[in-house]
Amino acid sequence: MRSKTTTSFRSRRRKWLVPAALIALSLIPVIAGAARLTQLTGGATVTPENARFFASPIPVIAHIVTVTVYSLLGAFQFVPTLRRVPGLRRGRRSWHEISGRILIPAGLLAGLSGLWMSVFYALPETDGEALLVLRLIFGTAMVGGIILGILAIRRRDFAAHGAWMTRAYAIALGAGTQALVLLPWILVVGPTDETTRAVLMGASWVINLAVAEYAIRRRHAASGRDTRPAGRMLTPETTTAGHRSVP
Repeated sequence: MRSKTTTSFRSRRRKWLVPAALIALSLIPVIAGAARLTQLTGGATVTPENARFFASPIPVIAHIVTVTVYSLLGAFQFVPTLRRVPGLRRGRRSWHEISGRILIPAGLLAGLSGLWMSVFYALPETDGEALLVLRLIFGTAMVGGIILGILAIRRRDFAAHGAWMTRAYAIALGAGTQALVLLPWILVVGPTDETTRAVLMGASWVINLAVAEYAIRRRHAASGRDTRPAGRMLTPETTTAGHRSVP
């Protein structure tokens, strides 16, 4: 009995490891965004570094709020016990579906506001044209991933829905990975120039997408192993942030 209880506890703990890691990674940009909001609302001194935000605060405020909601709430979509419950009465929405109605508009607004800032805000001294191009590429990819995920779920292609939402979420967490990549470089090598900064930040997005693709392939492989005998219909479960559950 004790062995069974211990195994159950370990299983539940493993299910929370991924969401906990995603939340921890999200906290880096969330805290930075909160500090920026404090500057904007607290009457901080205008400097060359923050002047663009004071000149046009609405896009950056919208971006900070929506990214915070999308990254933190989206992490809980990777908790298996919060997905659709087997035997749920028809017509009743699962937590996944309810939260998805918040996550989708939040993700779209986060991506679109980020693109707006990239195009219309003056480039910081530390950034350059190469990084601007990367922001536009990955920002567009995030918005496109969410849209493709919406189209997939409308045609009930659960696997494609999960894959596209996973990719979009991975791009959204790029700022967290960028902090983890840039900080060691600055501590060991020193401040980055425009080229180095663009390479490191671009590499961070690539790292996130590589992890996302690995997770997607693992889910597909696991669902293939769990295929039932012919003639029995499976009902796949998904998360709006892109996680397909495996029985």
